[in-house]
Amino acid sequence: MEKINSWIKNKISFHLLGWYIILRCTADYPPKMKTVKLLHNPGAGEAEHSKKNLVAHIRTAAFDCSYSSTKEDEWEESIPYKTDFIAIAGGDGTVRKLARHLLNRRLMDKRFPIGLIPLGTANNIARTLGISGTPQEIIANWKNKNIRKIDIGRIYNLRQSKFFMEGLGYGVFPRLMRKMKDRQNQSDDPEAELRSALRLLHEIILTYRAKPCHIKVDGKAYYGKYLMAEVMNVHSIGPNLNIAPHADPGDGRLEVILVTEEQREQLANYILHRLENGKEEPFFHEALSAKKIEIVWEGGQLHTDDQLIPIKKSKKIKIEVEKGLLDFLV
Repeated sequence: MEKINSWIKNKISFHLLGWYIILRCTADYPPKMKTVKLLHNPGAGEAEHSKKNLVAHIRTAAFDCSYSSTKEDEWEESIPYKTDFIAIAGGDGTVRKLARHLLNRRLMDKRFPIGLIPLGTANNIARTLGISGTPQEIIANWKNKNIRKIDIGRIYNLRQSKFFMEGLGYGVFPRLMRKMKDRQNQSDDPEAELRSALRLLHEIILTYRAKPCHIKVDGKAYYGKYLMAEVMNVHSIGPNLNIAPHADPGDGRLEVILVTEEQREQLANYILHRLENGKEEPFFHEALSAKKIEIVWEGGQLHTDDQLIPIKKSKKIKIEVEKGLLDFLV
């Protein structure tokens, strides 16, 4: 009788094991569709980058997609918690809006990977991350699940801005931003817009009065009169000027570029060559690499990414790297 009971138990155990294996193998079949929240700047890109086309491309790639326009009020609150990742379609400014929102909520919420579809004029963030191609090609690559962790620059003693993704700086670039903002007629052609910015920057460099600056780079002090002082997390600034070609936004370090009064002609010629040749050339000035920076600029303006900030009096700004705070699909 004991042998019969043992045989019955073994048969039951064998069948249960079989059913368990079958259930485990079929639990993810058909595979669960990944859910994507598309955040789109409808003013960026061309007609083919419309809401309808972008949503269609994402669904064709076998993702479940919902949509919100970044022009809508409270678009940041439209991201469902169960979203697998966020797709952002727009330029550098749109990416920063999303980053600001995610950083503000990151302590009390889960991390969302970001799939970037660059539709802006400069697309300096996408260029540094190596994201290029048509929207269809970029979306198809999301299935590879290649995640790259991105640092940010944390800013202290500056009320108007607490972090940057691209860079912070003084001198000719804040002046360029102010001049471009004052212009009424902006071109719809991205290439024409970039060339216009380069021509204006060249004019500014020829006439800009260098300002005194004290800066500490990982404790080492520098002082002089500079045309520009830029702290970079990505390769390019403004009109696609690759002034920090060795910048890696995931290495826990920032690049510091200081251009002196004596290097005015070199800087002007660099911009002129870019205008004449229409292609990037290696920047003439080596960058300093740092984790911590302190800077005092005796001038009236600075920028953090594309935000122009007036400074009424000289003040010490402190910058530190916050490593790996954002996840991008690359």
